[in-house]
Amino acid sequence: MIEISSLCKNLGDEQILKDINLKVEKGSIFGLIGENGAGKTTLIKCLTGIYKADEGEIKINGQEVFENSDVKQKIGYVADQNQYFSSFKIKELVEFYKMTYTNFSLERFKELNKIFRISEEKRIRELSKGMKMRVSLMLNLSIQPEVLILDEPTSGLDPIIKKKLMSILMEEVAERNTTIFISSHHLNDLERICDSIAIMDKGEIKYINNIEAMKDSIKKLQVVFKDKVSADFSSWNEIMTVEKLGRVNYIITKNYSKELEQKLLSHGAMFVEEIDLSLEDMFIYSMEEGKKNEKILA
Repeated sequence: MIEISSLCKNLGDEQILKDINLKVEKGSIFGLIGENGAGKTTLIKCLTGIYKADEGEIKINGQEVFENSDVKQKIGYVADQNQYFSSFKIKELVEFYKMTYTNFSLERFKELNKIFRISEEKRIRELSKGMKMRVSLMLNLSIQPEVLILDEPTSGLDPIIKKKLMSILMEEVAERNTTIFISSHHLNDLERICDSIAIMDKGEIKYINNIEAMKDSIKKLQVVFKDKVSADFSSWNEIMTVEKLGRVNYIITKNYSKELEQKLLSHGAMFVEEIDLSLEDMFIYSMEEGKKNEKILA
């Protein structure tokens, strides 16, 4: 559905994206996470055809995105900062979208507005950031897109509306087989809805996996040894970090297996307990691991 191959992008003299390669399956929800300045928004602007790639290619349904109006008809894009005509009323913006997108559904907009509750008589300049986000979400869901690209879509939304939005997105996938590409700092939300996740750092994709596989691989182990530890297991390939608190060792794995557990037992562990991590925890530990490796290589 979405294929990004060897993508590079410079802004001025700075290289922002470096050899990005991604594939997103149709009817899936793909999450992009990373620290501020990692290049997430630049990648999204390339994906939506706002920026032209300096190298590589981006295809949706086998077609290049940049300057391709047929493909863009099928893409909904909700930006982190929604810049609309400030003097327009909501109902005038709806008319603009109806003229622009052939599949725009006024019925769908009205249905969504029963949830988001924005008066169509209000002008854009009268709206708060969260209200503008609601309008953008309604408009882009109403074009009935094949691909929905969201950059921080819960920014400015209250908890009740945010929860409703997550349900709407899952319904979009279940009922219309929509493909959703979403970037957010709210990792708990992504954990609930995403099939796969990519971690981005300094313009590069550092890690890609589906959520369940991540949970199977990245775990926290609580380990107690009988006597003094006989091995420096912090250097083992399967292990990211070790934190010690008294006799208890908290081990973060990057490739958990029952073989690793047996390996610890053979080195004198008398107690090994698995502790599942949240996506936020996994992200933090993965980023710390990457920075540790950078220091080693420097």
